[in-house]
Amino acid sequence: MKPPRIGLRCDAGPRTGVGHLVRCLALGEEFLARGARVELFGTVERVGWASTQLTARGIPVRPGPDTPAGLVEAARRHALDALVLDSYELDPAGAGALRTAGVVTLAIVDGDTRGQDADLYLDQNFGADTLDPAHRPGGRMLAGVRYALLRDAVTAARPAAPPPASPTQRPRVLAFFGGTDAVGAAPVLARVLFGTGHPLELTVVVGRPEIGAELAQVVPGRGQSLHPVAPTDALPTLIGAADLVVSAAGTSTWELCCLGAPAALVCVVDNQRDSYRRVVAHGLAAGLGELPDLVAPGLAGRTARADAARTLRTLLASPRRRAALAARAWATVDGHGRTRVAEAVLTRIADRTGVLNP
Repeated sequence: MKPPRIGLRCDAGPRTGVGHLVRCLALGEEFLARGARVELFGTVERVGWASTQLTARGIPVRPGPDTPAGLVEAARRHALDALVLDSYELDPAGAGALRTAGVVTLAIVDGDTRGQDADLYLDQNFGADTLDPAHRPGGRMLAGVRYALLRDAVTAARPAAPPPASPTQRPRVLAFFGGTDAVGAAPVLARVLFGTGHPLELTVVVGRPEIGAELAQVVPGRGQSLHPVAPTDALPTLIGAADLVVSAAGTSTWELCCLGAPAALVCVVDNQRDSYRRVVAHGLAAGLGELPDLVAPGLAGRTARADAARTLRTLLASPRRRAALAARAWATVDGHGRTRVAEAVLTRIADRTGVLNP
């Protein structure tokens, strides 16, 4: 029986970040484990960590077509059975063109389907399954964290139970904001963390040299330390060792939940806002506000930073509050989302080709 051929259409780089690639990579790992052939179509620019991840899994990188005709031509040339589309910038007509050409299409979205006509849609954001059904294509939407796409490295590190409260005088804090920190959040949050005045050991994942240069100007206070590290495959281990994680409210939110990490999130771009608010409202993570507010000049900026520092100070001083966040987060994301998504895609392929799932 011929193994299915799956394409992943996404891009990664300093401007777009690596969130799209990370969730596509997680789904690619699941397809590979089922014997499928997986190829990535797109650009991976100045993100050595991501290129290494693809190479290690034997996923070749092909040029990423941007037009509907280009997508169809690439799918035919590589004999793809399905193509996963994960981009805010592709022509929305591409999904419909692929369906017409007989290629099963999964569009990964964050709320807005952008008018795409896909076989399946995936919105893995918390609460997406509770939205008005009028805004969800009937029978074609995989919605909510039940479908969160998580890499092998994350699911393998998931603890058997959420971590208990661990009193410590000098909490270990991990801060990271995507593979490239495209919006420059790390120096801003490092200053807010040190502004709490609470003793802490801060490890910051430095996505770009420019971020490292700015962090070098950040001065810790008494009892505080700053340790910059490069993007690393060992991120799940760093998360597991941290007493508190500060991160953007993007794809990494579901990794933090799966690992049972006590987390404080920042909304760094507009398309994170709805999910960020739902996650914070349900107590899966603490909320530190929106990045534009934290960097605003004048009284508004000082107020936003003071509010964020107050939230962080409370978390740093209270192991019980951290443990409560961790427990709710751990119980919400079970780590099996990519299995459910792959099953749905392979079922569509089988329905179209008459070949049973591998």
